[in-house]
Amino acid sequence: MIGSPLPRLDGTAKVTGTARYAFEHRVADPAYAYPLQATVARGHITAINTSAAQAVDGVLAVITHENAPHLASTEDAELAVLQSTEIAFRGQVIGAVVADTSETARHAAGLVEVSYDPSPHDAVFTPDRDDLYTPDTVNPSFPTDTSQGDVESALKQSPVVVDHVYTTPMTHNNPLEPHTTVACWHDDQLTLYDSTQGVHSTRQSLAKALGLAPERIRVIAPHVGGGFGSKGQAHAHLVLAAMAAQAMPGRAVKLALTRQQMFSLVGYRTPTVQHVRLGAGPDGRLTAISMDVVEQTSRIKEFAEQTAIPARHMYAAPNRRTTHRLAALDVPVPSWMRAPGECPGMFGPEVAMDELANACGMDPVDLRVLNEPDVDPESGKPFSSRNLVACLREGAARFGWADREHAPRTRREHGWWVGTGVAASTYPVHVKPGSSATVRFQPDGRYRIEIGATDIGTGTWTALTQIAADALSVRVDAIDLRIGDTDLPPATVAGGSSGINSWGSAVVDAARAFRDKFGTGPNPGDEAQGTTPGNSAGERFAMRAFGAQFAEVRVHAATGEIRVPRLLGVFAVGRIINPRTARSQFLGGMTMGMSMALHEQSVLDERFGHVVNHDLAEYHIAANADVAGIEAHWVDETDPHVNPLGTKGIGEIGIVGTAAAIANAAHHATGIRVRDLPLTADKFLADARR
Repeated sequence: MIGSPLPRLDGTAKVTGTARYAFEHRVADPAYAYPLQATVARGHITAINTSAAQAVDGVLAVITHENAPHLASTEDAELAVLQSTEIAFRGQVIGAVVADTSETARHAAGLVEVSYDPSPHDAVFTPDRDDLYTPDTVNPSFPTDTSQGDVESALKQSPVVVDHVYTTPMTHNNPLEPHTTVACWHDDQLTLYDSTQGVHSTRQSLAKALGLAPERIRVIAPHVGGGFGSKGQAHAHLVLAAMAAQAMPGRAVKLALTRQQMFSLVGYRTPTVQHVRLGAGPDGRLTAISMDVVEQTSRIKEFAEQTAIPARHMYAAPNRRTTHRLAALDVPVPSWMRAPGECPGMFGPEVAMDELANACGMDPVDLRVLNEPDVDPESGKPFSSRNLVACLREGAARFGWADREHAPRTRREHGWWVGTGVAASTYPVHVKPGSSATVRFQPDGRYRIEIGATDIGTGTWTALTQIAADALSVRVDAIDLRIGDTDLPPATVAGGSSGINSWGSAVVDAARAFRDKFGTGPNPGDEAQGTTPGNSAGERFAMRAFGAQFAEVRVHAATGEIRVPRLLGVFAVGRIINPRTARSQFLGGMTMGMSMALHEQSVLDERFGHVVNHDLAEYHIAANADVAGIEAHWVDETDPHVNPLGTKGIGEIGIVGTAAAIANAAHHATGIRVRDLPLTADKFLADARR
């Protein structure tokens, strides 16, 4: 039932290896495809010689722009695979080798000779470019710029001003399971076993590109090994797999991207430059908030991260301004990465708030409480619920914040400078229309629940089962849940922390319809449908989740090495469906935020237009040794307005604010203010020379 810490229902299958991921689905006599990728950042293919590859024993086909099928739609340039000789970025798909084994396909791919007519490319991201432009909207459809009051006058008149630039680097999604597709055509029907965050959205995208009726495509994804946004929409490899399978009638083709290929083909978080200005009185009360963001996009397909959005909702100030500007470069297409907008967008403002607290001689927790708004600063609507202050107070008590030394650089233990920091977190409440669910009573006395949702490792199998059992007032073992298949009723993508909000609401609606129609004594075969209901409360209320992150940081006085022995988060996220899986999501998000703070940075070689540290040997992420003590808690929150379940979503808020809390703690430890992520040792070497 809802609220019980039920162990994961898919846990046994996963630890015993019986849970099948995309590449592991059994198909008869599969072939294997290996992508060919461009080695120039811009230009045209002038010749492509595949004879050596075709001569390799076991090679079945080599697909290039010269023999690829024509796509019905090239509106999405990222999916316009093999439709011309044009090269838009290094690493772009330019073909594929299909062979009897994956090793043969990879070997033969290295024998394909490609000649180019290269063009000058531009992969230099700087905030002072003269060709920055203003996108029409930022992801997904927020206003690009906002302004209230007179920010410039307010800043000039403010006794205390913080005016600094903060940066976050390009970072890449690295789910444990790589992007993988198994494709097979039978009688003009295409079946895909795909590692995706949304089977129905994947089908829609591919149907449009291939010019097929969606009913002719079936997408299956019962288990997905993480996505973090990178599997939230179709990418080029999916079209390539469909093309390869089309060349092998009746034979399935397996395509799995390598870790290196993922750094070119499945999206990433754009680097950001955030100019943040805060004006305040000597008591710390904000008079002005300004945030101007510059980020990059790909020249062939725009993606504008909504980086300044959280600054519009966090703190009260009469004068406000946010802007976004883009640099269009010859680089791969950026996309969603866990908490797009909020994750990078809270770094600059929350570090700036710490700087303001120092300038005013205030406690950073008290400063945030002082500037708590009565209504949403952006829309003027009341919040359906807002418990940021409760999170700050609860977190401070649990963390031992009252024992904190006020001045930076005052505590040193065994050669390590020690400090603590805090930052706030927020994330919007998303409930997406378009999901449907079916409840059917079976002869074995169980209730089959069908919905085309996906479990990307977050616990959907378990949470939806609990929701259905609760709504039908039956035991959990009386529920037979089916998800991850386009043969099931449609469901929205697993993204934006919207999954349980949206799918759970549809399941509840179906369960209520079933009970209304058949009562508690149904007959086998009885069934009812439900959908995600509309929510007019969104017109009256602002709906967001909130949290507070606390960090202890140690910086070695001699080497600048930085460690985070303690992280603690407290969150207000509405109703908790399963405390066990919820805590896991919070801890995972916070660990990813620590990784962002300490390690993650995709290094682009501007001369050639590609990321050079494109594997997990050189793209560093947090490991067990980095995670010492980490705690996640939540405050009880009842919000009847957000959806029938009262949930707000928990998958992303854990990462938001974590990096800022760690950066603030590092300043408290050393007295050195680092405004550029990641917090590597070299940035504290000045401290080591003192």
